[in-house]
Amino acid sequence: MSVAHYQSLEETRSRLSAYAKTAIAGLVGVGLGLAATYVATFGALPFGAAHSGPWTSWPKVGGAEADPYARAIIARQATTPLGNGEGLSFLATVDDAGRPLDGACDYKITGSPPVARLWTLNLYTPEGRLLAPGPGRRSISSDQVLRSAKGDFEIVVAPSARAGNWLSTPNGAPFAITLNLYDTNVSPTQTSLEGLKLLAITRGDCL
Repeated sequence: MSVAHYQSLEETRSRLSAYAKTAIAGLVGVGLGLAATYVATFGALPFGAAHSGPWTSWPKVGGAEADPYARAIIARQATTPLGNGEGLSFLATVDDAGRPLDGACDYKITGSPPVARLWTLNLYTPEGRLLAPGPGRRSISSDQVLRSAKGDFEIVVAPSARAGNWLSTPNGAPFAITLNLYDTNVSPTQTSLEGLKLLAITRGDCL
C-alpha cells in the first residue's frame, strides 16, 4: 500500500469518526431535550399557584397570561381549564393538617364555598385522572347537595357508604379533590385567592 493511499484512508476514517461523534452528540442532545421537556411538563403546574388551606389554584392558567410551561402541560394532559370569565378551579391533595388524602380514611368537607352560580366537587387520582367506577358517586354539585334547615351542609368522603352527602373513594388508594366555581365573583388573582376561605377537609377514622 502506497503512502498516499494510506493517508487517504486515514483521512476518510478521521472524517467518519468526526461525523459519528457529531451524530452521537446530536442524538444525546435530542434525548436530553425530550427528557427535560417530559420532566418539565409532568405533574402540577410549576408557576403561579395560589394556596388557601389545603386548596391550590392556578388563576392565570385559563387566560392569555398562561406561561409556556402551563400551556405545554395542558396540551400534554389534554385538559381544558376554566377560562377567567367562566370560573375558578381548586385542587386539594392533602387535608387541613397537610396529610395526603388516603382512600382508606374518612373525611368531612364542611364550610361555605365562595358565592358562585354553581359549584362542583369531584374526586380524581392525584395525577388528575378519572377514578375507576366504584360503588358510589365521585362528584356532587351545589344543586344536588343536601342541606340542613340552617342551609349548611356536610359532605362525607369515605370508602364505605354513608347517609346524606357521600362521595366514594377507592379503598386504600390516594386521591385528589377538585372544587370548581362557575360564574363566581371571586377575583382570579394570586393575592385574593390566598386570602380566600374555602371548604375545610377534616380527616376522621382510617381502616
